[in-house]
Amino acid sequence: MSTKTDKIDRLAALTAQRETTTGGSLWVEAFRRLRSSKMALIGVAIMALFVVIALIGPWIAPHNPTSQLWRDEVFTNRGEFVGPRGENWLGLDHLGRDQLSRMLVGARQTLLVGVISTVLGFVVGALIGGVSGAALAFGGRAGQRLDTVLMRFIDMMLAMPSLLLAVSIAAVMGQSLTTVMIAVGVVQVPIFARLLRGSMLSQANADYVLAARALGVRRRRVVMGHVLPNSLGPVIVQSTLALATAIIEAAALSYLGLGNPDAAQPEWGVMLAQAERFFDEAPFMAICPALGIIVTALGFTLLGESMREALDPKLRS
Repeated sequence: MSTKTDKIDRLAALTAQRETTTGGSLWVEAFRRLRSSKMALIGVAIMALFVVIALIGPWIAPHNPTSQLWRDEVFTNRGEFVGPRGENWLGLDHLGRDQLSRMLVGARQTLLVGVISTVLGFVVGALIGGVSGAALAFGGRAGQRLDTVLMRFIDMMLAMPSLLLAVSIAAVMGQSLTTVMIAVGVVQVPIFARLLRGSMLSQANADYVLAARALGVRRRRVVMGHVLPNSLGPVIVQSTLALATAIIEAAALSYLGLGNPDAAQPEWGVMLAQAERFFDEAPFMAICPALGIIVTALGFTLLGESMREALDPKLRS
């Protein structure tokens, strides 16, 4: 857990830095470095392609993803499957459904789960981290006690493996798509909470905050009008990395049978689980959704890591 928390605290501390050699802000310089980063450009390209496919997938899918049009051509008991061909570019699954259509339509559900779970983790984590950071920086002794209680709870969540925590929550709540979103979102909460808290503590010692307090500005106005808006930068960076994690963990929960109870509806994790028992005879059934998950998560990760490195001069040396 120490390595994970160290990375979070390091990213939080970046908001207190300012570029003094060129006169430009930290974010302007970071954006300039991003534009010249091949890794960031690749990440953006993958993300853009994934989002476009997720949005227009149902309209460009060549066939109905749930229709078993070619059921009479597939015989699972004899190990006879239909691979890629002119009519079905990615082949057929074990029920005679078009793999390409299911991949295109399934991208939307994968994106939906990833975005909603990340937003959920962001909102709840930002609420806890914002209260904790404001209490510790401006709340006196009572604020210190509140911060201690909140952070010990967050540390306990960070100490648990994220996938194990998500599986436990999903198992308790039952099988559904909503369960997956909540489970993955809860896993993201401690990361956002600790990150925003650390960022707010860094901003609390900034000159503009000391000046505002010296002028008699109310603490609530200082927190909400100055400290909090200037502390959200690293949290936004983390949300990009959190999307990659959310996609992988949502696929893992679906693979374990804790996702959408309607197995006919295409989703990459469900498709991977269904293809597992036929891997020896039809590996293409598993390769397609696996590559979709890997490449998509890679795109978000590349952009997130590039943003983090652009903000941290030490990581660029």
